Amino acid sequence: MNIKKISIIFAGTPEFAVPALEKIYLAGFEIKLVLTQPDRKSGRGMNIKKSPVKQKSIELDIPVYQPEVLINNKEAINKITTKKADILIVVAYGLIIPDEILNAYNGHIYNIHASLLPRWRGAAPVHRAIEAGDKEAGITIMKVVNKLDAGPMIMKEKLSVSEEDTTDSLSKKLSDIGASLITTLLNDIERGKVIKLEKQNEENVTYAKKINKLEAIADFNNSPEVLCQKIRAFNPFPMININFEGKSLKIVRANIYNKKEIKHNLASGKLFLHGEDLLLKLSSGILKLEEVRLEGKKTMIASDFVKGHQVMKINSVNK
Repeated sequence: MNIKKISIIFAGTPEFAVPALEKIYLAGFEIKLVLTQPDRKSGRGMNIKKSPVKQKSIELDIPVYQPEVLINNKEAINKITTKKADILIVVAYGLIIPDEILNAYNGHIYNIHASLLPRWRGAAPVHRAIEAGDKEAGITIMKVVNKLDAGPMIMKEKLSVSEEDTTDSLSKKLSDIGASLITTLLNDIERGKVIKLEKQNEENVTYAKKINKLEAIADFNNSPEVLCQKIRAFNPFPMININFEGKSLKIVRANIYNKKEIKHNLASGKLFLHGEDLLLKLSSGILKLEEVRLEGKKTMIASDFVKGHQVMKINSVNK
């Protein structure tokens, strides 16, 4: 059987996209070009950093192109369309694909999306799934169209969301699933297999809006369950935080505190010690902080944090 080899342009930026790039490469597909966002300043020293996809592309000796935008960028559109690749793969790229490129690839642009579409279209599907308390998450492989995450679906795979999952841990699981699915799809296309498409049900659409740093300020009116979900959802970025002695104290990990000897008459937002437990009073309950990160410091377990900081200690609280 004579199988026609297909060539690919890969568009992606964050760590989430790296497993797909690597697996496609190791599967033997020709990657003519990698598109990724420009190098950015980041970290405390605001040093210039390459995207994870660029770093992996350099390691694999794949040419990289980093336009600031694609829309109305004739140079970028020309460079991408004249490469004559068969397929464009998009994984958390972060730039809108203009009609000129959509038309040039004639329906052969495929996206790895980190949700079970049509739930959680948009920029932050993993964050919003955990924040909402979803019990399941997953990957959808779909065709890219000129409407946000609205293309017909080709493949799906789901997994359970554990009570310990953060956006970081769940993203890693999903990125591996996405890498396997997209490689399977490329193999199917190369072998001439008919690809079945499933239209999304517009009645079931929800949107995962981009994360705003202001959302990371702890709302003490949240129930303990909701705030715990947000803590996991916003880990590793931007991290739910509270004010402690004029500095930002990020809550890396926390659990609901159910011991009945603590009476609920402290002011909401109060941080205190009960025995060896570092606790945060909410309007309708208490959280036990397990790991924290004070502004300018490294992450530490709560017991180490309290050794170097003054936190009110109580034996009991009277109604």
